[in-house]
Amino acid sequence: MRHVAILVETARAYGRGVIRGIARYHRERGRWSIYFQPQGLGDPPPRWLQKWKGDGIIARIENFETARIVSTVGVPVVNLRSTLPQLPFPFIGADNRAVARLAAAHLLERGLKHFGLCGYPRGYHSGFAVRQSVFRTSIEQAGYQCHELILPRGRIRRPSWEVEQDRIAKWLLSLPHPVGILATNDDYGLQVLDACRRAGLEVPDRVAVLGCENDEYICNLSIPPMSSIDLNSERAGYEAAALLERLMAGKRPPKRLPEIEPLGIVPRRSTDVFATDDARILQALRFIGSHACRPIAVMDVVRHVPVPRTTLQILLHKTIGRTIHQEIRRVQIARARERLSRANVPIKRVALECGFKNVQYFTRAFQAATGHTPGQFRRSRWPDPVEMS
Repeated sequence: MRHVAILVETARAYGRGVIRGIARYHRERGRWSIYFQPQGLGDPPPRWLQKWKGDGIIARIENFETARIVSTVGVPVVNLRSTLPQLPFPFIGADNRAVARLAAAHLLERGLKHFGLCGYPRGYHSGFAVRQSVFRTSIEQAGYQCHELILPRGRIRRPSWEVEQDRIAKWLLSLPHPVGILATNDDYGLQVLDACRRAGLEVPDRVAVLGCENDEYICNLSIPPMSSIDLNSERAGYEAAALLERLMAGKRPPKRLPEIEPLGIVPRRSTDVFATDDARILQALRFIGSHACRPIAVMDVVRHVPVPRTTLQILLHKTIGRTIHQEIRRVQIARARERLSRANVPIKRVALECGFKNVQYFTRAFQAATGHTPGQFRRSRWPDPVEMS
């Protein structure tokens, strides 16, 4: 039985997800004796660790002191935090390019034409830097400008909360509206939403705010509740456990370590907006969003909105770049991606829950939209770690 220390915080949703993933691997494959105790991100490791005679460590290394102590133990280590990218330990974390592209697509789908980014300074966190850069590029490639507010972090002395909130509020007021804001993580999302209230800016009508990490405590603390991206930290923990088992068996880490794709957007009130003043379009889009998986057809939407079919098609395409049928299918596929990612539900049941009459039709539609069959998509979210090479 191998002895493994888990140095992962319980104070944050990402860390708790990592622990769930490690627990899942341990139930399925592990024969470990585990040391673990609740802690915060950046807490010092336990004093006994330097003299510990264990076999491996999984850690979220936030500072050089923790890195130094972990290094002295002389056992395989898997790191799950990219604040210090120069560390010698193999790292598993989020696919931040995919996170950024998903964020841009979500805000663009709202029909918005103005965008902002509230982020961290370069050099603070390599993953955040990628997330911010790719989001900016995605918005620019769509033909729009991305306004930025970078708040001081790291060794730079932070101003007081009140001063920082006033700065965010002034920035928000200076932007063209309606505007979609990506906050690099949920902490900044909460600050942006608080600043909107200070500035008297309605959310989501004038400012739509999207966070990252889907910390439910933070997302539901804000007013209104904040949409966020689920980074799938549970799979990160599972893959970290699989990698540690490989290292403890004396094998080398794979040439290419997995980057964990996000599970998707968790929509809440803060991005529940479509950038149009046309009540007919809003009525159609909200009806589709609520009923697409029942399922519904184009004529169901037309009957709900007192506008001729051709007129509604033209209006919708002009506003969001999609036809009525394409918007229905987009909502169905988004729901299917979520169900396939989150639970081991039979694909037949997913098809029915998302408005498809049979698995064959669902498979064709899903593959046309994503490039993968439902089974391939599910396996990409939870690959067998034994196949990692």
